[in-house]
Order: sequence, then C-alpha cells, then structure tokens
Amino acid sequence: MQDFDVIVIGSGIGGLCAAGLLARYGKRVIVCESHTIPGGAAHSFRRWGFEFDSGPSFYCGLTNAQSLNPLKQVLDVLGESLQVIPYDPLGHYHFREGTFAVYSNAERYREEVAQFTLQGAREFQRFEQRLLGLYEAMKDIPTLSLRSDWQVILVLLRRYLPSLAKMLPYLPLVGTSVGNVMDATVQDPWVRRVIDLECFLLSGLKAHGTIAPEVAFMLGERSRAGVEYPTGGSAAIVKALVRGLERWGGKLRLGCHVEQILVESGKAIGVRLQKGEILKAPVVISNATIWDTYNHLLNPEDLPASYRQVALNTPAVASFMHLHLGIRAAGLENLTGHHVVVHDSSQDLTTPGNTCMISIPSVWDATLAPEGHHVVHGYTLESYAGWEGNDGYEEKKQYKAQSLYRALERIIPDIRERVVLELIGTPLTHAHYLRRYQGTYGPAITAGKMFPSTQTPIQGLYRVGDSTMPGIGVPAVAASGILCANTLVKVQQTAELLKNLGV
Repeated sequence: MQDFDVIVIGSGIGGLCAAGLLARYGKRVIVCESHTIPGGAAHSFRRWGFEFDSGPSFYCGLTNAQSLNPLKQVLDVLGESLQVIPYDPLGHYHFREGTFAVYSNAERYREEVAQFTLQGAREFQRFEQRLLGLYEAMKDIPTLSLRSDWQVILVLLRRYLPSLAKMLPYLPLVGTSVGNVMDATVQDPWVRRVIDLECFLLSGLKAHGTIAPEVAFMLGERSRAGVEYPTGGSAAIVKALVRGLERWGGKLRLGCHVEQILVESGKAIGVRLQKGEILKAPVVISNATIWDTYNHLLNPEDLPASYRQVALNTPAVASFMHLHLGIRAAGLENLTGHHVVVHDSSQDLTTPGNTCMISIPSVWDATLAPEGHHVVHGYTLESYAGWEGNDGYEEKKQYKAQSLYRALERIIPDIRERVVLELIGTPLTHAHYLRRYQGTYGPAITAGKMFPSTQTPIQGLYRVGDSTMPGIGVPAVAASGILCANTLVKVQQTAELLKNLGV
C-alpha cells in the first residue's frame, strides 16, 4: 500500500497533462497505464522498422510562440519542447469533382475554393471573419489560467475583465453551432459541404453539431501559429509529457491496470490494481471514457442512480477502421502528407467508409520508415455493432479495408503493389488495446449541449479526456487536463505559475 496525493488512471494526453501540471504544483502524482506504451489514443507503435501513429496525426501550434494550443502551454510549464517540421498546404481534399489544396494561409485557402466557386469563396470569407472575431476575443484568456469550479469567475473578473468585455459582442456565438453561423453566411452548396467536412474532421460531427468556438480556434490557430508535425511522430509529444511529469517528481507505471476505484462514504480513497495491490490517494483522476469509468471502474452504488444513467446514455462517436501500411516509396517524390477522400458526394459524410482520412507522415520525417519506404495511416468511421472475433473476422477486416484502399488509389494509384506491411485495425482492436467503450473516440455531443464536467458526484474523483469539457481533439483533451489540475490547487498557485511564465 502506497500513498500519493493524486492517482491518474490512464496516460492519454488529458491524463498526462493533468498529472504533469499537478506534479509541477508540487503534488505527489502517479499515473497508472494498462498498456505497455503510454499515450492512450495518441500512442505510437513500431513494426518492422515502421513507426505508426495510432490516432491523431494533425497538429497546430506545437512550437510557435503565438500559439494558444493548451498542449504547448503545458509543455512550456513542464520545461519541455518539441522538434517539428512545419508544412503547407496542410492537406488535400479529394471529391469526385476534383481536388483542392487546403492552405493554412486564409487567402490562399480562399483562392483554392474560388477555383470551384467564386461566390462560395466570398461567402466563406464572411463565414471565416465571423468566427475569427470570436477567436480574437478568446485569445487573450490563456487556457492555463482556467479551472472548472466556481472560482473561475474570480479569475476572469480579476485578471481578464478587459478581455471579457471584448467577448461581449460574440457571446451569442459561444453556445451556438457552426451550422448556425454557416446558415447566416454561406448559401453555396459546395462550400457548405466543405465546412461540414472540416467540422467532421475536427469533432466527429457535421457543422450543425459542432460548437462555434471549436472551429474558431482551429481557423485562428492554423493561420496564426501554423501546422507542424512533431519529429518522431505523436510519440514525441507523449515522451515530452512523460519527461515533464518525471522531471517534477511524478511517476508513470506501465502495464499497471486499475481494476477498481475505491470509494468510502462518498469519497475516493484510492485504487485497486489488477493483481490486488492498493494505491491510496485522496484524489483520483480517470482518463478513461465516461462509459468505462462509470461502468467498469466504479460499482453502480457508488454513484447516484439517476446521474449514472444519464452519463451512460451519453451518445458516442462511432469507432474506426484503420489501415497501417509500410510501402515502397520509389517514384513518389512529390507525395504530400495529409489527404481526405470523399468517395460519394451524394452520401452523408458520416456514412462508414465514405470519408477516408489519410496521413503519410514519413513525407516530413523520413526516420519513421526504413530507407526507401513510407508509412501510411488511413482511417474511416466504422460502427462497433456487428463485429465479433469469430471465424469470419479476418475476411470482414479485408472487406471493410477496401474503402481505404480505394481512397489511397486516388493519391497513389499502384498502392497495392507497393505494400510490404499491412495492419488492419477494427473497432474490436481499439476497444481492446485502448480499453475504450466500443472503440469510440469520444462522445457525440451536439452544439447547445455541454460536455460533462471534470468533476463527479464522488468527492475526490475527477475525469479528464475527450468525454469531458471541452471535448474531442488534442487541444481539447489537453485543456481538460489543465482545467482539472487547476481546480485542485488554490487560485494563487495558478497565478504564481502564470507570473513565472510571464503569461
């Protein structure tokens, strides 16, 4: 039996950000990770000399001094930094009617859109300006200063009153959907489809389901701070967070599966590990999903029945099919790194297999693949329902991977002849390795409805990650870690930290 101030369950980016920041505040912190690799959905893995990202592969503002990315703020606090490769265009969108490059620079982006629809480009500019006004109002309030309890009001009034005043004209946008902004500014059907696509890539939902601040942040960051890929892949981010955690005295235990959160008299008191070991702490932070936390880590009687039922009924984004390939690179000198292929414009973007995301990060970082080769990561939505590890599993995997191969053939026509390594992941793969409910990548909470807070009805039990406020995506889960960590210390401690950083 060991004593800590804080136990964090799971080493996803949200959990590592919370743990690192609390260690920086002087707390005795331990992170318990079931997997043998840290990083959660952002971990990397290696096969035959190929380094694959398992999840996110698109990053903004990891190093730029002007960046508002909460992940960068945490790395700065921990004294860590990353080596990155900036690039532009940030990707290509492939529709049946053609392909266009997506540039970080707003003017170049609109020039690409104008090749398809001149009126649509003008409308997109109005749409963009409306959201960028909200971004400009938000950018003077660093995420690092915020918390998830009532004392955030004191912080905002004492330190950021002028910034709050700037936000007043944009308050109607804070709780509205991107779709409402789009309806007021864009009529062109092609541009509306592009906006739906960008929202889907960001949140898993189309424009009418995605909150306006999320897209405002994305548009502002990619034009202001630029798009970068971390040298070494997403593993480089995870390694930096782990180094920062350990620099400030925190601990990470891998292969350390938490079986249960221990609760006595309505208070979290620690955790029991798979082999019976007990770790004690007055604060437990779960980086597991809302469904896994409340279904598997707690007993039903630990939570109020009505609260538990509402939480477990939270809708989930579907899981994914993933295709990880090692391919021969000869003759692909002009290859670019990010692509999105929409097979059928008449079908919904969210139809499984219709929208395929592709990342080829060895275009920027050649160390991710053996010489003369590339790593390829393709993924598309896929429902968990109907998947079973039975005799037909391998055949179904191959069949479902064909939409990804067809998407890749838009970029590399002879892709099938180039493959030297093929790994196919299914919803069952993600449910198993990431220990995530139905292999989901987070809640499908639509605009106008709040993500659950980092706090729970159990005293001392908190949650971070993509099923908490502020939601899905790397900046959002990093922000959840900040909000949680700051809530567990005094306002003065956060103010002192900001002062030392010159924020």
